[in-house]
Amino acid sequence: MWRLKVSEGGGPGLRSVNNFLGRAVWEFDPDHGTPEERAEVDRVRREFTERRFEKRESQDLLMRMQYAKQKHLQVDLPAIKPVDSAEVTEETILTSLRRALSQHSSLQAHDGHWAGDFSGLMFIMPILIFALHVTGTLDTVLSTEHRREICRYIYNHQACKHQFYSHCNGGWGTQVLGLSTMFGSCLNYVTLRLLDEVDNNALTKGRAWILSHGSAAAIPQWGKIWLSVVGLYEWSGNNSIIPELWLVPHFLPIHPGRFWCFCRLVYMPMSYLYGKKFVGPITPTILAIREEVYSVPYHEIDWNKARDACAKEDLRYPRSLLQNVIWTCLNKFVEPILNCWPVNKLRDIALKNLMKHIHYEDKSTKYIGVCPINKALDMICCWIEDPNSDALKLHLPRIYDYLWLAEDGMKAQVTLSCHVLSTTCIPLHFIFRVAEDHYL
Repeated sequence: MWRLKVSEGGGPGLRSVNNFLGRAVWEFDPDHGTPEERAEVDRVRREFTERRFEKRESQDLLMRMQYAKQKHLQVDLPAIKPVDSAEVTEETILTSLRRALSQHSSLQAHDGHWAGDFSGLMFIMPILIFALHVTGTLDTVLSTEHRREICRYIYNHQACKHQFYSHCNGGWGTQVLGLSTMFGSCLNYVTLRLLDEVDNNALTKGRAWILSHGSAAAIPQWGKIWLSVVGLYEWSGNNSIIPELWLVPHFLPIHPGRFWCFCRLVYMPMSYLYGKKFVGPITPTILAIREEVYSVPYHEIDWNKARDACAKEDLRYPRSLLQNVIWTCLNKFVEPILNCWPVNKLRDIALKNLMKHIHYEDKSTKYIGVCPINKALDMICCWIEDPNSDALKLHLPRIYDYLWLAEDGMKAQVTLSCHVLSTTCIPLHFIFRVAEDHYL
C-alpha cells in the first residue's frame, strides 16, 4: 500500500539546505495498511474509473485518507446546503468558514506545509519516462507498482466519445480537461508502449486517433523534439534551435539569457540536444512504435514537409510571414553553414558553454530544476556528456519529488513551488478569520 512521506530525505544523492522541509514523496510499502484500508483504496480507485467522464479531476482521496487516520478525522464532512437564500445567515456563513479552515488544518503536514496534487498537464509524465528510457534507468527508478499507477492515470484520462466532440474518441489531451491533441496523444501512447503495454482496446483507439489526424508527423514542435530524442522522429524534420545563439553578446535582445526563465531554461537543453542531434537507443520497441504511429513506412516520410506540419487540434495560431522567413533562413542557410568546417568549431564551443549553464542550474536547484520539463532535458544532457557522471546519479532520486499519487493513478507535478504559495496563502485566511472574530 502507498503512503506519503513528508520531510524525509537522507538517501544517497539527496541534498537539501533546509533538511528536506516541504518534500513530499509517495512510497510503496507492501506491508502497510490493514485489509480494510486496502479495500477502501481499491473502492475509491474503482469509483473514479467508473465516473471518470463525469468527474475528470481527482480529489486527493489517498492523501486525505492517510491524514484522517493519523489525525483521527472525518474524510468528507457533510455540506451545508440552504434550501433558499433566506436561510443564508451570518451564522451560516461563519460556520462554513470555520469548517473550511478546519478542513485546511486537517490537510497540513507535520512540517507545516500543505502538500497536494498540482498536475493536470498530460505531457509531463511522458517526458520523464522518455528521459529514464534514454538514460537506461527506467527499471532502476520505477518499480512495478510505479508503472501500474502511471498506466492507470494515463488510461483514466484517455478521452471518450463526447456528444459534442466525437473527434476526441481515443486520444489524449495536452491537459486533463482539454480535447484530444496530437501532442498529448502521441506522447501518452508512446509512454504506454515504453512501459511495456501491449495491444489492448485503449491503445488501439489511441493509435487510430493518431493515424486519423495526420499521424505523428503532425505533432507540434515540442513533440517533434521529444520524439527525435527517443528515435521516433528525424532531427531533419525540426526547425533549427541553434546553440550558437548563447554565444552572442549578452547586451543584444536576442540573447536567450534575456528570455523568460521558463523559456530559456527549457530551450537551453533543447538547443544542446539539437546541436548534438542526439538520438536514444533504437530498441525493438522503438522500431515497432515507428510502424504504429505513422501512416506510411518510416523511411518514406518527407521530413522537410513534416517540419512545418501541425495538426489543427494543436495549432494555436498560424505562423506569420516574418516567422516563416526567419525559420526558412535558419533551416536552409544558417544551420548548414554552422555545420561546415571550420565554422563547426563554434558549435563545440557553444555546446560546452551550454553544459556549464546546465550544471549551474542543476546545482542551484539541487537537481530538482525549475520545472520537470527542463529537469528531464538536463538529465539527458548530463547522460550524453558522461553516462556514469555524478550529475546523473544526483538527478535520479529527485524524479520521485515530481511524482504524485491520487485515486486516478500516479501523475507528474507541474512544479514544486506551489507548496510555497499554499503555505503562504492559507495562513492569511486564518489571520483574516481571527480578525473577523475580533472586530465583528
